[in-house]
Amino acid sequence: MAERIAIYPGTFDPLTNGHVSIVRRSLDIFDKVIVAVAMHSGKNPLFSLEERVDMVREVFQKNTRVIAEEFSGLLVEYAHSRGVNTIIRGLRAVSDFEYEFQMALMNRKLAPNIHTVFMMTDYKWLYISSTIIKDVARLGGSIDGLVPEVVAGRIRERLFAA
Repeated sequence: MAERIAIYPGTFDPLTNGHVSIVRRSLDIFDKVIVAVAMHSGKNPLFSLEERVDMVREVFQKNTRVIAEEFSGLLVEYAHSRGVNTIIRGLRAVSDFEYEFQMALMNRKLAPNIHTVFMMTDYKWLYISSTIIKDVARLGGSIDGLVPEVVAGRIRERLFAA
């Protein structure tokens, strides 16, 4: 039987415990998950593309079923280039669904053989997002327990390095 591989795309700036939860739970369904770190997002990232990929690799270094890669361009073209036909998208709220549903339909129009699987984030991460994490950290609030330890350390280094 062929390996079941899915792509979990995002900017992951930074990777949160909500993202980690989605990856780990995806591994209950798929043999491997490619965490595809997006180059272009229209956002102003705190970390470079290489730094974001490195953080994902470091967080999942002991799990050979998780692959971290960068990508740019259309997600469906990247999926085709990797021979993958499933995209994972995490949802927190109804507002996430509206945007993600539109993206899934556009991806379906561009590549009918690519499927999108929506996963609800674990209830304890419903309120966090990468943007909120960065805002709290910039204002000196604690982000401990909301992001992996390695990520928290890198955020503190970036924001408060002398």
